[in-house]
Amino acid sequence: MVDLSTTYLGIQLNNPLVASASPLSHKVDTVRALEDAGVGAVVMYSLFEEQITNESNVIDHFLNRVSELSDEARSYFPEPNNFRVGPEGYLEHIQKLKKAVNIPVIGSLNGISTGGWISYAKKIEQAGADALELNIYYVPTELDVTSSDLEDAYIDLVTDVCKEVHIPVAVKLSPYFTALPNLAHRLVKAGASGLVMFNRFYQPDLDVEALEVVPNLVLSTSDEMRLPLRWVSILYGNVDADLALTSGVHTSLDMVKAIMSGAAVTMTASELLSKGVGRAAEMIADLKKWMEEYEYSSVDQMRGSMSQKNVAEPAVFERANYMKVLQSYNPKLQ
Repeated sequence: MVDLSTTYLGIQLNNPLVASASPLSHKVDTVRALEDAGVGAVVMYSLFEEQITNESNVIDHFLNRVSELSDEARSYFPEPNNFRVGPEGYLEHIQKLKKAVNIPVIGSLNGISTGGWISYAKKIEQAGADALELNIYYVPTELDVTSSDLEDAYIDLVTDVCKEVHIPVAVKLSPYFTALPNLAHRLVKAGASGLVMFNRFYQPDLDVEALEVVPNLVLSTSDEMRLPLRWVSILYGNVDADLALTSGVHTSLDMVKAIMSGAAVTMTASELLSKGVGRAAEMIADLKKWMEEYEYSSVDQMRGSMSQKNVAEPAVFERANYMKVLQSYNPKLQ
């Protein structure tokens, strides 16, 4: 009998497939459907710092510093009152979900600055969330902000949030750090119980006829999994935290790769958004079938078997892989 159970943030899950933060968690019925499809847990859509403060501290910071910013440029930022659900509604939604489903519900806070808004971490805990995902989405554009400044801000934020709650906290990161392992180590020391690899930065597009910069959301593909796969493989066993792999998880084989790299859970949204929540049941069934075929008795047995610590050639995760790929590519030129 194959054992699909796993432990993430100290919470026992039936299997390693988690519905990541997305619009799917906006409705109680949809979360019920996710539970029926078999997902191990669900991460709620994010509650933004700007929603809580209702004055957009981070946005005001940039607007006030750039005196020549035009009215048109200012219009790209959402009005504080135009967010879909306010902070109180978010807390009520957690309570409704906890009454409606038995799977763990993980709250999500999205912010960057320290301040009074962080008290909502405690309110999310009091509303019944089983854990908290701190989603740090920030694009530094100022010339006087150094990498050290930014990393220190992350550490301060995680430290402050972890002081507010007793539930476990996971930090969702971007991959764009010069020394990611060091930052990961510091985040765990600051109190993070888990690291989520990685946040997707949604890039704007240009409408060259209207001369406008337009938002553009593109769902992920399995190819995008290679970046988090590499870093989960490197960090596994080197940081005292559970690792979650997100971005690019679309198939059971993607799940196998993530687990073998060292992930405690695999998170997906794009696959469920594009094919429906019932797709989760297929992915879980296919994972079980694959494990039976290759004679794996449990997820724990697979985990980390192809991490950097356990593969025959650890250097393939580093510079050696760069050289090997370039040397092995042999295009057929016409």
